[in-house]
Amino acid sequence: MKTSISRRKFLKQAGSALAVASIGFPAIILPRRNKKIGVALVGLGGYSRGRLAPGLQLTEHCELRGIVTGSPEKIPVWQEQYGISDRNVYSYETLPEIANNDDIDVIYIVTPPGVHARDAIIGADAGKHVWCEKPMAMNVEECQAIIDAANRNRVQLTIGHRMQHEPNTQTIIKYGREQTYGAVTGINCGAGFRGSFSDPENWRLNAELGGGALYDMGVYPINASRYSTSLEPVAVRGRQWAEREEMFSDVDEFTEFEMRFPDDLMSNCETSFGKSMNYLDIDAEDGWYRLRPFQSYSGVQGETSSGTQLPPDPGHQQARQMDNDALAIIENKPPIVPGEDGLADIRVVEAIMESSRKGGNWIQL
Repeated sequence: MKTSISRRKFLKQAGSALAVASIGFPAIILPRRNKKIGVALVGLGGYSRGRLAPGLQLTEHCELRGIVTGSPEKIPVWQEQYGISDRNVYSYETLPEIANNDDIDVIYIVTPPGVHARDAIIGADAGKHVWCEKPMAMNVEECQAIIDAANRNRVQLTIGHRMQHEPNTQTIIKYGREQTYGAVTGINCGAGFRGSFSDPENWRLNAELGGGALYDMGVYPINASRYSTSLEPVAVRGRQWAEREEMFSDVDEFTEFEMRFPDDLMSNCETSFGKSMNYLDIDAEDGWYRLRPFQSYSGVQGETSSGTQLPPDPGHQQARQMDNDALAIIENKPPIVPGEDGLADIRVVEAIMESSRKGGNWIQL
């Protein structure tokens, strides 16, 4: 029979504190090739519950061993379902104590973006590898602080851009890199959904927590424009607004933006909480290729001007992502999506927001 942590014990741990928070830790010893990587999920919301925890049951190189939550009532449910021991359960306040737990190799940050930096830096300073959901953090300074913490402690830092692990996405990245259809000449991309957030406490409605369409969904077309070209933008401009202002009084419901790359290559992008969109269309000198949908959890598929079909891959995206990142740790190789990739996205996010405040002016990067 599985044990569960009591509310009293949880609250006692939560108040215990934080001496280890400011202490640097040496790099952890790389696990043997036949050892699975132990993962603790930090934040037990819908994405952890619906995608990451199930995905970890399908992985070859890692497994779910711990949880970090601010909701004590969730603990017995997760312990019962996944066999998590009391000693592998943490609150946000006791997270620094994870330094003393050899069961945990990685913390996966799945909290709202506004607290990513807080949790990621604590994890890195505890000597744990850090997998951080997108968007990486609220601003470039926070992103750099996370990168610095990972470098200081010699741990892996990777951003949860699952699409870069998805086979059809990797194919179109290869098309761009190898110029299979000639050099890329233009990109059109959109990611969004029509959302009605009934809970006013939902973080997506809170600017300080990283809410709004641009932070939540806009990083998909930003990242896609970058990985499709293997280039970094040199200037951006954008416009943000809300139509349902009673719901989106603090954040953007819609954002449209343009990204200018070297040689005047343009990417036209949109993101929204007000309408559904899910496309990546790439024009090239000798043809075109596209993914529709391009960022769904399943069913990503596409076609090319030469008639090549890119059928949906049946694999679990998050399981593939986590296995790839775990294997990078085991083999001591760079991850597919390092922290610098997440920082580059946020640099564009900040510039889009600045442009919108300035009436849509071009912002140089």
